[in-house]
Amino acid sequence: MFIKSILTGVVVSLGLTTAGYAADYPTKTITIVVPSKAGGSTDRTARLFTELAEKNYEGFEFIIKNVPGSGGQKGFESISRAKADGYTIGLNFTPQLVAHVVSGRAKYTLDSFHVMGNVAQDPAIVAVPKDSKIMNMADLAAAAKASPLTVAVNGIGSDDFLAAKSFEALAGVEFNLLPTKGSTEQKAGVLGGHVDAAFMNLSQMIKQHNAGDARIIALLTDARDSHLPEMSTAKEQGYDVQMRATRGFIAPAGIDAAIQAQLDEMLSTIMASDEFQANAAKGNIFLLPQTGADYLSYLTGLQGETQAVFDKAPW
Repeated sequence: MFIKSILTGVVVSLGLTTAGYAADYPTKTITIVVPSKAGGSTDRTARLFTELAEKNYEGFEFIIKNVPGSGGQKGFESISRAKADGYTIGLNFTPQLVAHVVSGRAKYTLDSFHVMGNVAQDPAIVAVPKDSKIMNMADLAAAAKASPLTVAVNGIGSDDFLAAKSFEALAGVEFNLLPTKGSTEQKAGVLGGHVDAAFMNLSQMIKQHNAGDARIIALLTDARDSHLPEMSTAKEQGYDVQMRATRGFIAPAGIDAAIQAQLDEMLSTIMASDEFQANAAKGNIFLLPQTGADYLSYLTGLQGETQAVFDKAPW
């Protein structure tokens, strides 16, 4: 078990002193803010973590607080405003976290957070209802030129939104973009035939695609994905649109260093465990573990890239 004695051993092995370690932490339940509705992939990632944390770390109890809205902005701001005492941490997802900064709508910056680390990545896809006549990206472009198409994306400034705008530019089309409040709403739109297509993430539709309840027509990746090896990329189909989401943990900046070290070490240890990796595979969560430093570097670079897109086509 990953109990506190194990944590202490890790601290010693890293050359730190246990005297500076927060031995009296925690004394109450820790809230994990999830900036989306329950049931989505971000929510599932948080719940996988809490399940193993409570099972293996003595004295740690967590509660999930879903704060959906505005493409994650409400949840991100809730995390940034939380008291920096180690009793509130949260999930983030990209590019929304930085897109809201770029657009000027966010009441936070990257400096508002301590970046704990990344957990997963999720390739972007294009999906259509199962009975749709749209079979590939060329069909999607042709259909959009023939008549207006309603295309669902997960909020303004999301990875879905940016990918859809990139395809519009390449194909010379314009969609009626439908910003949803989360992947659950997107999925319902596709499964119910209420939208013509959706730009979304692989984890959110792979089961439905495999079951024949919806159809993925392209992966928005540089190369094919092992989880759906027969599916061609948009790049292979002549439209080089690439996008992915990442999902990691953040905390409000300024938490006591000893407490933050415990939380960061807990995250990295759980992510490295066989049980977490097996559970993630069952839940179609595609792991991409990164340290806090590496993930912060990624987020900083992503903010710069998103700024360049925004400067050309503000939203």
